[in-house]
Amino acid sequence: MVYFYPKDDTPGCTAEACSFRDQFADFQDLGAQIVGISSDSVQSHKNFKEKHQLPYILLADTAGEVRKAFGVKGTLFGLVPGRVTFIFDKKGKLIHEFSSQINVLKHVQEAVAILKKNQ
Repeated sequence: MVYFYPKDDTPGCTAEACSFRDQFADFQDLGAQIVGISSDSVQSHKNFKEKHQLPYILLADTAGEVRKAFGVKGTLFGLVPGRVTFIFDKKGKLIHEFSSQINVLKHVQEAVAILKKNQ
């Protein structure tokens, strides 16, 4: 499972990241790994991860290449990086994509529901 988010330590992104953290055991039970990606630096991710005790991988996509490869578009005329979650099966096939800039907690709910459905 890969989720793209706009920026470390902003209110919505922190709520989303902590929600993934709080349900981390559920994802492990479902055999899923969580990878969060934003354009923040490695140091920013390290600080964000430590501050909020995030038990999963955060990747720095400072040039936006991974975001572009996944086709994640910005919002507000491209000024704010998009918030999109991609769910893959165990073979690496994309089985679900969810995009919502403002409904940050729905990303976790959608991911758990889809993973349970596809077990």
